[in-house]
Amino acid sequence: MTRTKRFAALFAASAAVLSLAVPLATASASTAASARPPHLDWTACEGTDLDPRQECATIEVPMDYADPRGKKITLAFSRIPAENPKTRRGALFMIPGGPGGGSLDQPSDKGLKLPQDVRDTYDLIGFDPRGYGRSTPVSCDFQRGDLARTKLIPWPAPDGSVAESMTTARRMSEACARNGGPLIQHISTANEARDLDRIRAALGERKISAWADSYGTYVGAVYNQLFPHRTDRFVLDSNGTPDHVRVHRAWFAGFEVGAEDNFPEFARWASRPGNPDRVAGTAAEVRRLFLRLAGRLDREPLPWPGANPEELNGNVFRQTMLDGLYDPDDYPALARLMLAARKGTVPPPPQAPPAAVLQNAIAVTAATLCNDVAWPRSAVAYEKGIAESRAAFPLTGGMPRGATVCAAWPYAPKEPPVRITDRGPSTVLMIQNRRDVATPLSGALELREALGRRAVMVTVNSTGHEAYLANGNACGDRTVSHFLVTGQRPTRDVVCD
Repeated sequence: MTRTKRFAALFAASAAVLSLAVPLATASASTAASARPPHLDWTACEGTDLDPRQECATIEVPMDYADPRGKKITLAFSRIPAENPKTRRGALFMIPGGPGGGSLDQPSDKGLKLPQDVRDTYDLIGFDPRGYGRSTPVSCDFQRGDLARTKLIPWPAPDGSVAESMTTARRMSEACARNGGPLIQHISTANEARDLDRIRAALGERKISAWADSYGTYVGAVYNQLFPHRTDRFVLDSNGTPDHVRVHRAWFAGFEVGAEDNFPEFARWASRPGNPDRVAGTAAEVRRLFLRLAGRLDREPLPWPGANPEELNGNVFRQTMLDGLYDPDDYPALARLMLAARKGTVPPPPQAPPAAVLQNAIAVTAATLCNDVAWPRSAVAYEKGIAESRAAFPLTGGMPRGATVCAAWPYAPKEPPVRITDRGPSTVLMIQNRRDVATPLSGALELREALGRRAVMVTVNSTGHEAYLANGNACGDRTVSHFLVTGQRPTRDVVCD
């Protein structure tokens, strides 16, 4: 799953009511816009290895939807037109994960993995969310050390303390207040959903379909809640809990369950006879070795020149484990790290994206995480949760209940988080792997319950994050493709073995 930041707590109540409680008014305004879409200046997209048919355009939207006549920002989006105009149904929005990611280039890569009849049916639409990429970007100009994965991801100290995490939170929050500009306060999931509806209107579409994955499933669910009558066929792939009280805190909490669901698969693979990267003789021994190495690296980190941080400590080791469980294809890299750590050595440092890309992505992540809902400010509250998590879920070292940048975020949420309900048309097909480290099945079942009759869920007996055309299976892929082309879903929830 890949994550985010920011909120502002008592914005004028009237603005919150206007923006959240009147989706039908918003939709009617968009109806007029869709009847007379603005002229779009489609141009060749920037980038390499793009399909020559992909074209890009931009529109302006309000930075603050409570002040629609105020400052504007730019949204960048792309499309590859449907390949058979005679069977074209509409636009399929590719809603990216994150937060802190975009899909502007996805029509040219991920989109071309879609079956031919799906590509015949839809224009494939990618976009960069507000604040990210080629849309109006933000940056907090974080220190280099704060670009490390183990800074934004809330890993506690080896003794369970969050003192260093709270110091990091204050430093990163101050950087965003100083350098993020006014847009940093207006990056949120609800605003991303509103932006999607502005793109819909600009395209002249009465309704849209979508293929959303990971965090994007939350964006898709929020869009369904705010604009229910603008939804055609929505596929939500790899789903998190819709907990409207904790929001992203609940997504982080999912890692403790996700790791326990997935590590046994890795351990069986890593103990298999004949495996060139075999770690131990049995799955139980692989787990014991991992926990032992993590504890040793807590006490005695190994120098790791060129990495960020420049040491392999226990938390870097645990984070690498989580990253390695996203896709079974990554098991060998995790096994080799374990083998190296056992010898007291390190592999070559992982290659990081360019600093400017990281600065932008992490700023959007932080803003989304912190603006969607307020986080606790008390170190004591975090440390209590960390102790409970460590006792029950030792693989993740208490991280899923730790303190992110949001513990010191300088802005209150602008509006309450959107509550996902079962009210609205039945237009959603969920697909979920049984073993998913970032969005575990338990969270997906909570979203399924919240959507009620609006959704049908396909559970795939597979391992990895993302199911459709990725780590799932042929049964799940067929079911999703059939829905996108025909609109027909299974009559009830199904399991694909």
